[in-house]
Amino acid sequence: MEQERQVSAVARNKFDIDESLESPFNIQHLKRSLVYVKKYKGKMILALVFSLFSVIAALFGPLIIQEALDVAVANGDIPYLLLLVGLLALSIGVSILLNVLRSRITAVVGQNIIYDIRQDLFEHLQQLPFSYYDNRPHGKILVRVVQYVNNVSDMLSNGIINFFLEIFNLIFVTVFMFILDSRLALVILAGLPVLVLIVLLIMPVQRRAWQNFSNKNSNMNAYLHESILGAGVTQIFTRERVNAEIAYTQFHNCRKSFLHAVFVSNWVWFSVEMISVIVGAAVYGAGILLIKPMATFGTIIAMGDYSWRFWRPITNLANLYNNLINTVAYLERIFETIDEPVDIQDAPDAKPLPPIRGEVEFKDVVFEYDQGHPILNHMNFKVKAGESIALVGPTGAGKTTVINLISRFYDISSGKVLIDENDISKATLHSLRSQMGVMLQDSFVFSGNIIDNIRYGKLDATYEEVVAAAKTVKAHEFIETMEKGYQTEVNERGSRLSQGQKQLISFARTLIADPKILILDEATSSIDTKTERLMQEGLNELMKGRTSFIIAHRLSTIQHCDRIMYIDGGIIQESGTHEELLRRKGKYYELYMSQKEDAAV
Repeated sequence: MEQERQVSAVARNKFDIDESLESPFNIQHLKRSLVYVKKYKGKMILALVFSLFSVIAALFGPLIIQEALDVAVANGDIPYLLLLVGLLALSIGVSILLNVLRSRITAVVGQNIIYDIRQDLFEHLQQLPFSYYDNRPHGKILVRVVQYVNNVSDMLSNGIINFFLEIFNLIFVTVFMFILDSRLALVILAGLPVLVLIVLLIMPVQRRAWQNFSNKNSNMNAYLHESILGAGVTQIFTRERVNAEIAYTQFHNCRKSFLHAVFVSNWVWFSVEMISVIVGAAVYGAGILLIKPMATFGTIIAMGDYSWRFWRPITNLANLYNNLINTVAYLERIFETIDEPVDIQDAPDAKPLPPIRGEVEFKDVVFEYDQGHPILNHMNFKVKAGESIALVGPTGAGKTTVINLISRFYDISSGKVLIDENDISKATLHSLRSQMGVMLQDSFVFSGNIIDNIRYGKLDATYEEVVAAAKTVKAHEFIETMEKGYQTEVNERGSRLSQGQKQLISFARTLIADPKILILDEATSSIDTKTERLMQEGLNELMKGRTSFIIAHRLSTIQHCDRIMYIDGGIIQESGTHEELLRRKGKYYELYMSQKEDAAV
């Protein structure tokens, strides 16, 4: 029972929160998506022409069969019968060939649409602020880029062609039917009003069902993504059973919602099939018993064939409608992501920041994540070019916020952040960040080899430059011990490396960019004391001539800095050198002495 309560409590997490289903069917999403189709309108028109002639070629089949039965077979004319058989084979062959050509074109167009939408999505995702990723499970973002785009592309390529194809089918079949026998044609058309009524009743239920499945599928993908990334933590805390129960809930919800959506959608298909069967039977009954004079045997057979050909495109259109419902639901999510505002972007009058010296100034800076709850409260300080500044203080005091504002990962609420007396809000982001080297607290290593991970900071770096950077941060020694040295593959997120090794590689990546402003957020937190001492020697050389901001909880690593700023309550409580702050016996002194006592214990 206790286990069940635990599972129930844990299961109520952000992955069980569905996105709103209240938005109505919005045709504007579909119209907007046609921008991607217009780029390939030439190929689409060609595919449409092939489809049109394929339909016409196929529709001659029943007329040929009627002629064969009523004339060639009735008169025993074998040569004429063989000619008609050849014409029938030709019509079928031409129809198949044109369909193959059409399929090849739509496959190419579909893949191009996938490429274009994903490119737009990815470029936009690259610009979105940290807060966007902080507030959303990454799996829900991933499913939009991969699965939703795949589903949408098929509708925008094959779906559009098939829609016009089936419309052509209906028009031409109707024309051929009335040419052959208008009385039986009216019998076939009699089932349409019934079908229209059924579709109108099912439409809203169907839309909600598929949108619900979209939500459940998104929830499942998000949970699976996080579970895979956190597999190690799961095993450490023996959470396998609890996590499995949550996953089973996600799987069940996804399966249940899909089956419900299919069940609702099948009512459309079932209705079309039932009406087509009834109408088909009515054609034979009316042709033999009701219509006077009675239709010929060949005409009845041909009209039976046309009845099937008339209702088949209606069935296909019903399936297309099902896909359209899904597509619009997916488009809502895709365009929702593309329309997500980029909070941090270049101002309309932004200009490139010239080569900087590295002077940094905060003027009365206020910053709030949530309105009314300031993280930095009218902060003021000025750092000369080439100075090394350490930021210390309790957790949540605003140290990381300060360095994030210097790089403009967030915009300030009020005040000014200046670099060389230039307001960074009026500089282009690329010119600002390209002159900075930032190593965040979470050392991220990309899948690939070590040399490419280090070159991420300078894509055109030579092998010698990479080695020099690695030697500076004392990473060269451990890299050389690996089986392929700098060419060693490190797998996704650097799974083959220790946390300390990942930090050293990330540090080399930052250094190789040769920044004028160097920002280190807990850069040495996962490095052993011996390696830290060696790396400190390289850092001392590196920081010469560069403005450096260092966040560190181990005060032994920042005693050499030109200035130490103790931050608490969103303001700078104390500022000075290590010796000056110790003499004052204030907040920094208390922090230093507590660490010294802990080390002694």
